[in-house]
Amino acid sequence: MPLSEEELRLLEQMERALAAEDPKFVSALQGRTLRRVARMRTIAAAVVFVGGVALLMGGAMAQMTWLGIVGFLVMLGSATIGLAAWRGHRVQEERPAPGRDARFDFDDHPPHRFEVLDGGRASKAKRPRRQPRQPRARRSGTFMQRLEQRWQHRREQGGF
Repeated sequence: MPLSEEELRLLEQMERALAAEDPKFVSALQGRTLRRVARMRTIAAAVVFVGGVALLMGGAMAQMTWLGIVGFLVMLGSATIGLAAWRGHRVQEERPAPGRDARFDFDDHPPHRFEVLDGGRASKAKRPRRQPRQPRARRSGTFMQRLEQRWQHRREQGGF
């Protein structure tokens, strides 16, 4: 159950009063923000990625395949962790203000939601109906003989 406007106002007043009385206590309670942690993880992943590139290149130059494979795996793992941290950082910035329910907020268009794309034809052209197939007569001759007959038929009609 969300807090009423009066309760939110009282809570904000208490927070301001506590911050004015003991700023060290407030900073100790806040600790590291999620944004700072995500930024540090992204930077650390980038440094480890560069180390993985160095391992990969060193393995290639020293003709040590196993070292190149280890370098590639280090690069892959650090890129995965770095991108996850960076995406988490980006989503944290775009969260709605407290008190707004993001599930029913259709006015905002954050990147993690589906979008409607306009495309395709405005009106579908109708296809002509296919004529029902006539039953074929029994094939005569081998495959090569039938090909030769088709070829002769085309030549007689002037197609070639």
